[in-house]
Amino acid sequence: MAVLNESRASEAAAATTGGEAVQPPRRPNRSTRSPSHRRRRWLGLVYLAPALLIYACVVLLPAGQGVQLSFYHWDGITAATWAGLENYTDFFTDPTLRQAVGHTLFFIVFFSLLPVTLGMTSAALTARKDTRGAGVYRWIIFLPQVLTPAVVAVVWKQIYAPDGPLNSVLTAFGLGGLTRGWLGDFTWALPAIGLAGTWGAFGLCMVLFAAGAQNIPNELYDAARMDGAGPVREFFTVTLPGLRGQLAVALTLTLLGAIRVFDIVWLTTKGGPGTSTITPTVVLYKRAFSNPDVGAACAIGVVLAVVALIVSLAVVKLSESDD
Repeated sequence: MAVLNESRASEAAAATTGGEAVQPPRRPNRSTRSPSHRRRRWLGLVYLAPALLIYACVVLLPAGQGVQLSFYHWDGITAATWAGLENYTDFFTDPTLRQAVGHTLFFIVFFSLLPVTLGMTSAALTARKDTRGAGVYRWIIFLPQVLTPAVVAVVWKQIYAPDGPLNSVLTAFGLGGLTRGWLGDFTWALPAIGLAGTWGAFGLCMVLFAAGAQNIPNELYDAARMDGAGPVREFFTVTLPGLRGQLAVALTLTLLGAIRVFDIVWLTTKGGPGTSTITPTVVLYKRAFSNPDVGAACAIGVVLAVVALIVSLAVVKLSESDD
């Protein structure tokens, strides 16, 4: 039947063109491509070769060695001994690591969810209105992104010091009973670092959302107002869908930052007091350098890398499905 239809179509084409059938254009086959095309393709690979070689030597090769070492017990000096999956099972059975994973979940709230919420709220309030001082406000909030994590850690360590600005302000307002060594307190050390992390990530989220909100057409807001939408409904029906791409970027960056947090914890508390602020990256560092167990440290790194990859793919997949 398909052959009959094709013959009828060719006869009709021949009748309309004076008896000569018009052949449809053929798509070039890979085997019939010109030598110059193949030469350009190979030339592009030659240009990419140095970058790919450097990437393989700097990233892929060390990553493969880390995965290999994660199956061994090794102190970095003596001969390595086979450990199998013991280093990975320890990740889920070691009480210190379980506590560190719990702290990571806590940091996800302060390093990711809270900055994203505050950043989107600030962008919604200032991006579409000529608010006086909005530029200065954004500059001040974005300031932590200009500073290195080490500087941020030192600044907040001074703020939380027993004789630091926070305790001085509490004392000045007659709240001296609330003063304490915040980073040395078993109860308040973790929330104190979390607030510092919120301050550090808030600016990035706000700038991302403010830039995205300015690209949303005003006609959508006008249509929402004509339908009787208030500020809250306008946010959920226009602003939030329009910021889907920026939301995916912000969640990816902040979630990865919460999973891999190390600088601010190590420079302020080193995981203390006790293990009240310890994180998987701090455990990795200590096992790699303080009391060397390189295999266990590599296993922690592999697990964190896999978790980070899964989180990134999940955020991207959710954003694409929403589109």
